Amino acid sequence: MPVSIKIDWNHKEWIVQAEPGEKLSDVLRGNGPFDLPCGGKSICGRCRVRAKGVLSPITDMELEAFSPDEIKNGLRLACLTRAAGDAEIYIENEVDLVIMDKGPTADFIADPLFAAYGVAADIGTTTVCMRLYGITGLIGSVSVKNPQAAFGADVISRIEHFLSGSGEKLTNAIRTVLAEMTVRLAENAGIDAKQIDAAVLAGNTAMLYLLTGSSPKALSRAPFKADRVFGEFSASEALLPGLDENASVYLPHCMSAFVGADITMALLASGLCDIPETGLLTDIGTNAEIALWHKGKLYVCSTAAGPAFEGSGLSRGVYGIDGAIDHVWLESGIVRYSTINGKPAAGICGSGITDALAVMLEAEIIDETGAFNAGGDFIIADNVYISPKDVRRLQLSKSAARAGMETLLHTAGVGWRDISSLYIAGGFGSFLNLNSAARIGLLPFEALPRAKVIGNASLAGTSMLLQNRSLIEKSRLLAGRSQTIQLDRNPVFSELYVDLMMFDQ
Repeated sequence: MPVSIKIDWNHKEWIVQAEPGEKLSDVLRGNGPFDLPCGGKSICGRCRVRAKGVLSPITDMELEAFSPDEIKNGLRLACLTRAAGDAEIYIENEVDLVIMDKGPTADFIADPLFAAYGVAADIGTTTVCMRLYGITGLIGSVSVKNPQAAFGADVISRIEHFLSGSGEKLTNAIRTVLAEMTVRLAENAGIDAKQIDAAVLAGNTAMLYLLTGSSPKALSRAPFKADRVFGEFSASEALLPGLDENASVYLPHCMSAFVGADITMALLASGLCDIPETGLLTDIGTNAEIALWHKGKLYVCSTAAGPAFEGSGLSRGVYGIDGAIDHVWLESGIVRYSTINGKPAAGICGSGITDALAVMLEAEIIDETGAFNAGGDFIIADNVYISPKDVRRLQLSKSAARAGMETLLHTAGVGWRDISSLYIAGGFGSFLNLNSAARIGLLPFEALPRAKVIGNASLAGTSMLLQNRSLIEKSRLLAGRSQTIQLDRNPVFSELYVDLMMFDQ
């Protein structure tokens, strides 16, 4: 017999039915944009809720994760707690992500895909950003969390969920939020969504598979070759219902299984491949996607850096939300920090994590191996700290990203001294202290004078293509000329990955 679950989410209440013994995470997954960074594998400790009622006993992992007062107040991990009977779930007020939706725009002549209005969107693994354009230019923009986070923070978790039977849910989640964003932009502009007659939707390869409802089986196993690279138009009814019936939706070209249309669009926006010199572009997120332009050749790769630099999987890690510690520094030997929008410290996000590691090295709290010299956790603020386990996870992430860059350089036979331009794209890079990134070995010090933070270059390139149809062919040629360097079983990458784990780079 089903049990009743009352959900109190941001002061909105409703009741749903669940099967006895069903996990709270599964109940919430279908009832809102609830984050499950590890996909419900019970390894990240981020699915915190307050719950009461007839529930399964508290687990050892929860006893370790929560203080006695937190346990007394009903704090539970949704992925470990089952509804044995009627229950209530309280989700604390969530705050909006601080999202970087600005990026470079190269010069181009207007020749839009749309007749009246068009939308451009970047479907990121963590966030979705969309812009509305008219004949006179940009009208408005909106950014939200990717609701697929309920199935895991990384693309691998989502692919696994798709292949295990949740494909329709994943596809509906992203289509629904895109449609809602389109309507919201139209309403803000005082127009009907049906006046929008074209859209360009970019994202990494997996995101476009999930958007179109295509089975990502080819992305889940060796030889990891995409059986779709897109570069195609689709009917608006399928991907963006609510638009003009004659509206078209264009999905730009991907380069390979894990180097997607987002990097094609970023290259378009940065102009990297338009310069005669050697240049490198990197977007460090859950995946680190890297492109190297050298003597008319384009080398690309992707490495699973993991979501640590987005705050996921860390003891007190958070996304870029209000109250997230975004910068950490030493002042007369005292640890200082700032938070996003000056709010009370709620956790620590990627840029703050990078700074914190640099401070820990400077203060000799950890050594070059990442080991703590004395004591336990590095305390930054009340209930915000970096643990030894966090440092290990961050070492894995930074080593993977840096080893990917170094492997491309090795493949092309160049060094950092040959790089005339280093473009750092994406949300994490937008707020990054480059000196801290170099101190921990994520970037080389020698390249910093030539580094340029370019924000959401994928959205910028997507917007350019929406406004100039001739860039479709240019983006196709860009994707087609790329040479993907496979890093799995690559001996150079494997050796570098181990060597770069140290903090003495």
